[in-house]
Amino acid sequence: MVEGKMDSDQENVKQKLKECYAQRAIQFGQFTLASGKQSNYYIDSKRVLFNSEAISLLGECLYYASVDEPVQALGGLEIGAIPMATAAIMSYHRHGKMMEGFFVRKQAKDHGTQKRVEGRISANDSVIIIDDVLTTGESVIQAITEVEKIGAKVKRVISVVDRLQGARERLIGYDFRPIFTIRDFGIEPLKD
Repeated sequence: MVEGKMDSDQENVKQKLKECYAQRAIQFGQFTLASGKQSNYYIDSKRVLFNSEAISLLGECLYYASVDEPVQALGGLEIGAIPMATAAIMSYHRHGKMMEGFFVRKQAKDHGTQKRVEGRISANDSVIIIDDVLTTGESVIQAITEVEKIGAKVKRVISVVDRLQGARERLIGYDFRPIFTIRDFGIEPLKD
């Protein structure tokens, strides 16, 4: 879906998701980002991820952006990746395909298995890392590091929105495919 030709259904789903993000997620003002950078806009994906229409559209977009890559699982850093992975694996199921989901904890639990990677993935599995909004790429690097520690192979990284502020450069060596960039919303990336 991200690269190459899209059929009209795929394009329609992507356009509707873009409208949901534009209407529900993008806010203007003064914000401090997770990266510590200051910004005059903020993308609050949680306002999209917990809406029935938007999360269904996102699941389809993630399906189309990943289905060409033979992998066993997809997921990313908690909290945003949890509803995203759930939506994506539900879309896989609707399309008659099997897919596992997972998430990476920011810290290991002090009880139970004490794992940081939760879900059914193991060494030698091929996976896709997903995230909602990337600025510098720090959160997705954390997820990649933990998944690679268990021996899984990261085949692709998909974000919903790339703010065009360094994530692509940090992900050199990975197949990085944002569904949208901030320019798709008529916003120019912030200068450092």
